[in-house]
Amino acid sequence: MSRLLSLLVFVWLVVGAVAAAQRGYLTHASQNCADFGTIALNVIAGPLNYMGVDPRVANCELPKPS
Repeated sequence: MSRLLSLLVFVWLVVGAVAAAQRGYLTHASQNCADFGTIALNVIAGPLNYMGVDPRVANCELPKPS
C-alpha cells in the first residue's frame, strides 16, 4: 500500500513539474521568491493545473539578515 501511495505522489509531482514547464515557469523565471513560490505551487498542484488551477505568488519578501 505504501508503494502505491509513493508512486501516486511521485506521478502527481511529475505532472505538476511538466505543467510548470509547459507554462514557461522553469525557463523564464527570474530569481526572486515570488517566482520560486509560483513554480513550487504549480508542482504541488499537479494534475489540477490541467483543470484550470493556476496558482501564483504575487509578492513576497524574504527576511533580511541582521
